[in-house]
Amino acid sequence: MATRQASQAINTQDITDKSRRDLLLLLEAVSLNFLYAPATTFIDIPQVRGKKNLVIERSLASIIGLFVKFSTLQEYGVDRLFFLENHNVDSSQRNIVFLVRGENAKIVRTVAEQIRLVRSESKIDHDFTVIWVPRRTLVSNLILEEHGVLGEANITDLALQFVPLEPDVLSLELEDCFSDLILRRDPTPIFAAARALMLLQKQYGLFPRILGKGDNAKKLADLLQRMRSEEDVNASSDPTNTYLTSFGLTPSATIENLIIIDREVDFPTALATQLTYEGLLDEVFGISHNQTEVDSSILGGAPAPQPQSHTGGSTAPAAATKRKVQLDSSDKLYPEIRDANFATIGPLLNRTAKRLQSDQQNIRKTEQSLSDLKSFVSKLPSYQAESASLKTHTSLAEEITKLTKSDPFRRTLGIEQNLLIGSEGSTMHEQLEEILARATPLPTVLRLLCLESTLGNGLRPRDFDHFKRLLLQAYGYQHLATLARLEKMGLFVAREANRGYLNPISGSAGQTATDWNVVRARLQLWVDEVEEAEPRDIAYVFSGYAPLSVRLVQAVLQKGYLLNLVNPPRTGAAGAAVGSGANGSGWKGFEDVLARIKGATVDVVQKGNDADASQARKTLRGNKEGPKTSLVFFLGGVTFAEIAALRLVGKQLEAAGGGMKLIIGTTGVISGGRAVDVAIEKGVFGA
Repeated sequence: MATRQASQAINTQDITDKSRRDLLLLLEAVSLNFLYAPATTFIDIPQVRGKKNLVIERSLASIIGLFVKFSTLQEYGVDRLFFLENHNVDSSQRNIVFLVRGENAKIVRTVAEQIRLVRSESKIDHDFTVIWVPRRTLVSNLILEEHGVLGEANITDLALQFVPLEPDVLSLELEDCFSDLILRRDPTPIFAAARALMLLQKQYGLFPRILGKGDNAKKLADLLQRMRSEEDVNASSDPTNTYLTSFGLTPSATIENLIIIDREVDFPTALATQLTYEGLLDEVFGISHNQTEVDSSILGGAPAPQPQSHTGGSTAPAAATKRKVQLDSSDKLYPEIRDANFATIGPLLNRTAKRLQSDQQNIRKTEQSLSDLKSFVSKLPSYQAESASLKTHTSLAEEITKLTKSDPFRRTLGIEQNLLIGSEGSTMHEQLEEILARATPLPTVLRLLCLESTLGNGLRPRDFDHFKRLLLQAYGYQHLATLARLEKMGLFVAREANRGYLNPISGSAGQTATDWNVVRARLQLWVDEVEEAEPRDIAYVFSGYAPLSVRLVQAVLQKGYLLNLVNPPRTGAAGAAVGSGANGSGWKGFEDVLARIKGATVDVVQKGNDADASQARKTLRGNKEGPKTSLVFFLGGVTFAEIAALRLVGKQLEAAGGGMKLIIGTTGVISGGRAVDVAIEKGVFGA
């Protein structure tokens, strides 16, 4: 196990390179895996040589496009690319490779049906290879066996786990994670997260401390410790590998701690309307795998985007009225404006436009030396790229402004802000009824009702029944199923007698309910004076509301700042710096407020089992204590507003000295619209 210097943070580019390398090796020669046959024998998979057709799941194509280009796939023998959902695989090549998720029974059945169809209609003796992502399961084997194709396909898997969306954001990109954890109570995403985090531990060493809040966070922490124990057992049973394995599982010199935030602990942040530029882009247009689709009429004269990496001539073209816009660090302007509060976007874009105009005027000067001309030519590509980016984002911002200035948006935002500030929900009911009567889209109404319910630990029973009746009458009785799902998820429920305002100090607080009044006060979840242009506090992402999830992170990393925010020092006394910490580690200093938040509290210290290995690592590292990295992992999804808030925390920590870095990990990106859409019944009676 190669050691790493303490000054080296987690390199997300290494993860990207590994994912690309693993996929290309599988396409070039799938020869290191096995096929499970009905006779319980294992057969080596032959190499996939020559030209091949690649059949890929549509949602997986965008993820693959994040780390490999279609032209690269062509270099490794991919002739044509087909989407699995289109059911249009042809038999032009002898080799057909399926690249799909192996944990979705419906997808597995589709693969089996297409193998049977091609086999029956083609005169060629095809070689089928199925690559399951991220792992092969017994259920997938059984489904293939039921369809009679298990013995006709070579089967392997691609352990695609963390996908870097940005240098500081790692995502498992599990599309159904929120519904799996919250609606179906399926622990599969917890296992996937544990595997990915365990891989990081093997690369960088054990997380010295695992902190977390929430029942699912506790399950994930327990699973990580169980996996570590299994690694220790495997190491002890293999004398040739004992030293290397135990050496890798010693406390990390790079990562200081892992902080796990269970999405179920902080529903209000996910339900509230995000007010950062990137957050509103997601709210209005939707962002998926660093891309958004926008009507061509909105972009106007903005230049057409470059073809995306995963597409090629064989992929189905997008609708003529839609254009894809790439939203990541490759954009010259986007990294500077994405985390800004939308109220400041106009001045930011205006400032950039004036700078580019000034540069253009300097370029047009009649008298230029050869050295000036050479300098201009070298800067021309960057200037053109930034100009194109400015046109695109100006068009997008104008469209978002139309929404934010509309009366429905202002009404909705006003109700949200009143609920987040701590107003009694019943005072908002008249406005909620008016919004409902105006035929407001159902997701918007549900977000407001769920926000009130989660902040108040449920609605009063009579109000709950009243709004259920109004919803069914306004939107159709098929939404009985919608309301049942929301109730099962804990988003829209009737308040019990021993919870919420009726009994705010009940024994259930911290177990199944959060005492939001106490938590709001002790963690300063609402800030009256927010500096949106030059933010100093994370509350700017919601123009006043500080996400509970990020406040929990600050309770670990910025103790001094958070304590001074809650209890400001007297006039003349020296306050703590923005990025400063406080004495103690872990949750120390915030135990009381944590007890008022629903779910288990996690605090685990990990030490190496082998003292000699730990000492060897320390010797190789030397006495240099470089910057540490804290990994914040969201189990159930993270919003773009929370990412922006954590980036602000990261900048403050770096500025405070010591070079502390923050890496954000998540099972996927979530928003209020996606959260309630999980529960909405799509069918209608009589259809």
